[in-house]
Amino acid sequence: MTATIILVHSPFLGPASLRPLADALAAHGHPAVLLDLRPSIVSPPVHQVLLGVFADVIADAGLAGPVVLAGHSGAGPLLPAMADTLEEPVTGLIYLDAALPTPGKSWRDTVDPALYTALRDRTREGLLPRWHLWFPDHPLETFIPDPALRAEIADEAPEVPIAFLKESRPDVEWPGPSAYLALSDAYVTELERARELGWPTAQLELTHLAPATGPEPVAEAILQLLANLTEADPDELPRR
Repeated sequence: MTATIILVHSPFLGPASLRPLADALAAHGHPAVLLDLRPSIVSPPVHQVLLGVFADVIADAGLAGPVVLAGHSGAGPLLPAMADTLEEPVTGLIYLDAALPTPGKSWRDTVDPALYTALRDRTREGLLPRWHLWFPDHPLETFIPDPALRAEIADEAPEVPIAFLKESRPDVEWPGPSAYLALSDAYVTELERARELGWPTAQLELTHLAPATGPEPVAEAILQLLANLTEADPDELPRR
C-alpha cells in the first residue's frame, strides 16, 4: 500500500511554505497531506500543545494505511515525537533541509548563544519576531521572486513564543527508517550526519525555501528517497 506523505511545516513558517510541494506530489499521483499547525504555536508549553494538535489533525483526516512524515527546517527535531503520537503505522521520516532530532535538548542548547541572546532582546511581550525578520538580509526577498507567494509566506509566519526556544524537545527515539534531503548549504552538517548514520540521502543545489519555489525537483527527490527507504510490512512498523 502506498504511504501517504504528511508534510510538516517549520514551526516558524506556515503551510504556504510547503503548499507548492504538496501540489507537485499530487501531480505525481502520490497522496500527500499538508498540515496547518500554526494554531498550536501560540503559547507554552508549545511542544506539548503542538504534538496534541498534530495527533488530533491526523486522526480527523481519517487516513488509511501507512504514513511517512516529511518535515521541513525546524520541524525536523519534532518528527520522532510526532511519529510517536500516531496510531497509523509510520513507514519512515524524511528530513527536508531540516535540523536533526536532539532529544531532551532545547533549541537554545543547539545554537550559538549569541543568536539566542539577539532574538531574546528583540522579543515583544514574550513573542519572537517573525522568522524572516531574524536576519539582516531578508531571506524571503532573496529566495522568493514571486511577490504573491512571498507575501503569503510572510503573512503566515507566526510570532512564536520565545519559551519554545527554551523548552526541552521530547525525549523520543525513532526506531524506524529515515532519509535526508538537503536543499541548501546551510544543512550540509546534517546531511553528513545522515550519511554517517547510513540513511538514504539526496542533495539538490537549490535554496532552503525550494519546497515553495522549486517544488518539482524536490518532489522527485522525495519520491526517490521514499523508494529507497527500507520496505517493511505495515504490521511490523513501529507503533506506540
